[in-house]
Amino acid sequence: MSSPSTRNDAPIRSRDELVAYLASGGKPRADWRIGTEHEKFGFRLDDLRPPEYEGERGIGVLLEGLARYGWEPVAEHGRVVALTKDGASVTLEPAGQLELSGAPLETIHDTCREVGSHLFEVKTVADDLRLGFLGMGFQPKWARADMPWMPKDRYRIMRAYMPKVGDLGLDMMTRTCTVQVNLDYADEADMAKKFRVSLALQPIATALFADSPFTEGKPNGYLSWRSHIWTDTDPDRTGMLDFVFEDGFGYERYVDYLLDVPMYFSYRDGADGLKTYHDASGQSFRDFMAGRLPALPGALPTMQDWSDHMTTAFPEVRMKTFLEMRGADGGPWNRICALPAFWVGLLYDDASLDAAWDLVKDFTLAERHALRDGVPRQALKLPFRGGTVRDLALRALEISAAGLARRDRRNEQDQDERHFLDPLIEFAQANETPAERKLALFHGEWGGDIDRVFREFAY
Repeated sequence: MSSPSTRNDAPIRSRDELVAYLASGGKPRADWRIGTEHEKFGFRLDDLRPPEYEGERGIGVLLEGLARYGWEPVAEHGRVVALTKDGASVTLEPAGQLELSGAPLETIHDTCREVGSHLFEVKTVADDLRLGFLGMGFQPKWARADMPWMPKDRYRIMRAYMPKVGDLGLDMMTRTCTVQVNLDYADEADMAKKFRVSLALQPIATALFADSPFTEGKPNGYLSWRSHIWTDTDPDRTGMLDFVFEDGFGYERYVDYLLDVPMYFSYRDGADGLKTYHDASGQSFRDFMAGRLPALPGALPTMQDWSDHMTTAFPEVRMKTFLEMRGADGGPWNRICALPAFWVGLLYDDASLDAAWDLVKDFTLAERHALRDGVPRQALKLPFRGGTVRDLALRALEISAAGLARRDRRNEQDQDERHFLDPLIEFAQANETPAERKLALFHGEWGGDIDRVFREFAY
């Protein structure tokens, strides 16, 4: 989830301005960048409980400690809730999951160095506070009632609204973690092709990264429970976006979709003149553009309102002024680097993009939904067209590796970016996800003790 933007405050006068905003994301290939985001669960080393915001070992103190590395604090009501530096940010998810939203970088080597530096900084500060961090898709031990809430007003609004539209939205907010990558497009046609390919293949990423098999200390029957949670969060703002595959799809159609997504809030001046979140949950952005928003009668939206509203849609692939891949569970350091490698190899090379489109272009709507709905439980072993998802994964990885080879971006050791795919290739060849390996440990040497996951898989 994103912090509020600070775009211009001129009122939006027409739908065309919203379309132009998406079109402004188009960039020449030389300017395409890679923005990697990942979330992780904090826990106290002594009792494994998630830390509160307040207190001498709280998340607030952790954020203040990270400032020693040159991060600038961002406060809300006098509390530090985020940090920024050089185009990157560190933010808090609703229950204190710590997120790095990386800067737009040129290569996977760059983004992996960024992740490594961040994890070093977090571990250095966390060690002093006797805190640890774990990368998985779902909180493996604690119940929803055990999760703290961070002091951010947007989460207060979402917390009240979520139970009205789905049964698992509060779990999504408090007990999930993901790794995502943001990628650029050249123009409308390039955007549409990349959107279709990445949406059709998003279940493959979900399968390869599946790592959320436990709920409250016991197996939950899924390999990616995090992915399943999105199916019962809010149908107005989640899902596979079937219209992306329709003829004529482009910026205008996506704008119309976003205009139909109910609002959460508007972030603007309050009665005291200070920026605040105005609760507009369930209300219409179309009414806002007509000056008829019940939460702010007579007010017109600004581009800040629009860019903030765009962050409150949660489809499997999301467009802002770039495309955001949203299908993967959180995980360890090498899988954080593997996700951007997978998608860059598929989408940033023309031959690979064509090959990936050839792989998925004849998928029917029913098949796309069967993949999306079946992968959370069965992952690589889900049957598909006489084979399994593993077959699709192996082919997608082959295409991605070829794209990375043609990109030929090398590090100081003269390695190109293909080696970042190694963990995914190994999972696919073994036909075994991270979740299945943790389940084997749980039923084997761990003897059913979920606490072992915190000791053996912490960063």
